[in-house]
Amino acid sequence: MESRTASCYCGQLRIEVQGQTLGTGVCHCLACQQRTGSVFAALAAYAAPWKIEGVATEFVRTGDQGATFRFRFCPVCGSQVFHTEEGNDAFVMVAVGAFADPNFPPPQDSVYECRRHAWVQLPKGIAHYDRDPD
Repeated sequence: MESRTASCYCGQLRIEVQGQTLGTGVCHCLACQQRTGSVFAALAAYAAPWKIEGVATEFVRTGDQGATFRFRFCPVCGSQVFHTEEGNDAFVMVAVGAFADPNFPPPQDSVYECRRHAWVQLPKGIAHYDRDPD
């Protein structure tokens, strides 16, 4: 089974995931923009199990639809690496950039398009949602 490792910039915090992604997407919501310091978050979902190495600092926030998310980032370099949904241990969302792989598969969907910067261009053929479809 294929495994991938994502890490923070300094390498102190790492997560190893197994198998293919459950899906890859981008989120343009204002919370993701502020959280990442970019114009969107690029995320890849992986099924359990996963292995974490290093120490993480956590930030917890409640999403628009009431779900609570626990974001993990490196206390040394500040890189955000992954997050989970409270009460749902079936999958983890990993920041695509933390894989440091320019050949990572493109996103399959784009959510919160109502907040997308007009100059952001996305691959053809992906699903577009004005808000979160869940």
